[in-house]
Amino acid sequence: MTSDLDAPLLTLAWTDHLTGRRGYLVVDRLVRGVASGGLRMRPGCTPDEVAGLARGMTMKEALHYDPGARYVPLGGAKGGIDCDPRAPEAYGVLVRYLRAMRPYIETVWTTGEDLGLTQDMVDRAAAEAGLVSSVQAVYPLLEDETAARKRLADAFTVEVDGIGLDALVGGCGVAEAVLTALDRARVPYTGTRVAVQGLGTMGGATARFLARAGLPVVAVADVEGTIANPDGLDVERLLAARDTHGTVDRRALGPGDRALPGDAWLAAEAEVLVPAAVSYAVDTANQARIRARWIVEAANMPVLPAAEALLAARGVTVLPDVVVNSSTNAWWWWTLFGDIGADADEAFAYTRRSMRALVDLVLDRSDAEGTSPRTAAHAVVAERLPVIAERFGWYR
Repeated sequence: MTSDLDAPLLTLAWTDHLTGRRGYLVVDRLVRGVASGGLRMRPGCTPDEVAGLARGMTMKEALHYDPGARYVPLGGAKGGIDCDPRAPEAYGVLVRYLRAMRPYIETVWTTGEDLGLTQDMVDRAAAEAGLVSSVQAVYPLLEDETAARKRLADAFTVEVDGIGLDALVGGCGVAEAVLTALDRARVPYTGTRVAVQGLGTMGGATARFLARAGLPVVAVADVEGTIANPDGLDVERLLAARDTHGTVDRRALGPGDRALPGDAWLAAEAEVLVPAAVSYAVDTANQARIRARWIVEAANMPVLPAAEALLAARGVTVLPDVVVNSSTNAWWWWTLFGDIGADADEAFAYTRRSMRALVDLVLDRSDAEGTSPRTAAHAVVAERLPVIAERFGWYR
């Protein structure tokens, strides 16, 4: 990466006066005065974690730069709260955090759901904190704010088979990354087994799209353990039995489904492994259990760098998070800026086309230069950031 990315622009720490819970905001970079990145809530969230996520957002924005599109990439930022989202006090902590961060959300930081939070919860808490919207900082950049806000609001009302479009586009992008890798390797979808860690927004949608493409999902994991079936799980049954945190009611398990320990997903007999839950899930010790040929990072920072090096030595390809899960963020801006409308078919088609082009770009470069896909993605970012800066400027 370039020296311009050595340090974030702004780092804030916050302490809740009622519970002592800690929260953080890191603005890695501003482009046109604005940065984009979600807000997560999990026990043990650290400032270093949030800084890494903010840097990742800068990269995701740059990777989706298209000089011919209406959506112009923003800078990168991230928020994090060290609190269990299931705790009774969690919602109050969220409201007070947003109230404290209100000056930044109103002017420079556009945010939304991330690990531990749903968009509905963020929206309710933002309204209670006195905010117009969690993305209001971008409004001054819109050509027609009224039309843009209506378009995004309409998009959030669209449902596909009972699941909101906003909860599906990210998984659509992850699935397309998987399918692109398989196509490049000339591996048929049928019989290519998948294991998914996490059945929340991202993991659940990814499992659905891959199952519908013909790939058997043989294992999924949630906070209560792993559910496995070597013949393939009934993904729709499991999705229907989830709670708001992505935990599956075990009474919904079908014939042949087995309840296994929480980390059993790592060693699943599968060609594709999709970590779609927590950061730092794959380390130098447990990577030895992985049998998959591909790890596709639907979560942010799930594979530690040292573990990735060991996996690469064993011939395991890691498709990096900054590429794989980037369509979640991009969909907001494609819709708000008007590249697509409030329509599921249009959103899925645009997402698939954009993600396939991006994955091909990164893997072509990886192959040509003999580097990892992550190194190739970083190289693309390093080339694009100065181009964006020359066109729009940035603020350090």
